[in-house]
Amino acid sequence: MSSQAPAHEDAHEAHHGHSHGHQAGHGTFRSYMTGFALSVILTAIPFWLVMAGVFDSPAVTAVLVMAIGAIQIVVHMVFFLHMNPRSEGGWTMMALIFTIIIVAIALSGSLWVMHHLNTNMMPMSPEMMKNMP
Repeated sequence: MSSQAPAHEDAHEAHHGHSHGHQAGHGTFRSYMTGFALSVILTAIPFWLVMAGVFDSPAVTAVLVMAIGAIQIVVHMVFFLHMNPRSEGGWTMMALIFTIIIVAIALSGSLWVMHHLNTNMMPMSPEMMKNMP
């Protein structure tokens, strides 16, 4: 029996990411602070866009707010969940791609539903209301 390679991994080492079978990403103080700063900025920009009425078109504002929200999801996944192509044999990158696809479907579906609700269910004009039973 060789003293250089243990027959099994210590549970403490595997739990703390020192496992020999995986290369889990570890966040540094700098990476967490970068993620935090980006999160604050990506939260403040849509708030400012809506509250200041920067664009005359609500559609442009909505698209920008949703795009910034999608970017913020990716920032959270990269800086706080440590997703990169090297971790866990590339499976975390597959999870990132899957998340991006799901977010795109959810955002486009939400826009489609809100558009059709606005088009089909908005209140009628006063003339139309007069003719109601």
